[in-house]
Amino acid sequence: MKLAFSTIGCPGWLWGEVVATAKDMGYDGIELRGIANKVYLPATRTFSLENGLSIRGQMEALGLEIPCLSTSAFLFHEKYRDAARAEVRDYLNLAALLGAPYIRVLADREAAPGAEVDEGEVLENLRQLAPLAAEKEVTLLVETNGVYADSAKLAALLEKLADPNLGALWDINHPYRFYGESPAVTFDRLKDWVRHVHIKDSLRQNGKIVYKMLGYGDVPVGEALALLENHGYQGFVALEWLKRWVADLEDPGIVFAHFPHAVKRIMRRKEGK
Repeated sequence: MKLAFSTIGCPGWLWGEVVATAKDMGYDGIELRGIANKVYLPATRTFSLENGLSIRGQMEALGLEIPCLSTSAFLFHEKYRDAARAEVRDYLNLAALLGAPYIRVLADREAAPGAEVDEGEVLENLRQLAPLAAEKEVTLLVETNGVYADSAKLAALLEKLADPNLGALWDINHPYRFYGESPAVTFDRLKDWVRHVHIKDSLRQNGKIVYKMLGYGDVPVGEALALLENHGYQGFVALEWLKRWVADLEDPGIVFAHFPHAVKRIMRRKEGK
């Protein structure tokens, strides 16, 4: 397994600071979810056509990867259809430019299950977008969020589509927190489709979910990591620290430094060392 952090965790940081942190702290890659004060990457100067190849070369020279671009493309309601498809096309072009193999799309709006998901709309959007992804040699990943944090529902969706350019992004927190699924249940259902993994730790306090640094919550992250390792997973596990949306979370410099050590400590504990 390889380690990454998402730029959702460092709002306000410029690209140079992001790259330096990843290299200095021993990460293998960077997942892109906005940069500085901008969320929509294709509209930023940093990731413009003239800069994209330079960034790709810079990452290769440093031994770093960009495993995934995370979009805000909502595929679950017809009112978002045109905007979502346009966003996916923009991100597919950027992913191809940067050499990123995956982009994340959303089949529900929030982490918690929503009430306005049109499953037929999700299905049709993915059917239309998968060939575009194939042209760019990129895979679209549906995240285990919202109603699709129910891994049985996500597995049924991907099974029905049966497209090699569609896969799953396993956010370890959501199936456990919202549907009471053990990592073993989630992974057993999705293991054939998991291409990328998000790690978040959390606690439920006073009826609310409170995100915590890894090891300070009660999400069974160690079990999930062991399942991935035992299955021979060679992809990325990415820290998704929601600092961009939750300003009072700990600062990224602290959390990014903590994460690789916490992962190693958890894995040693699982191995009985």
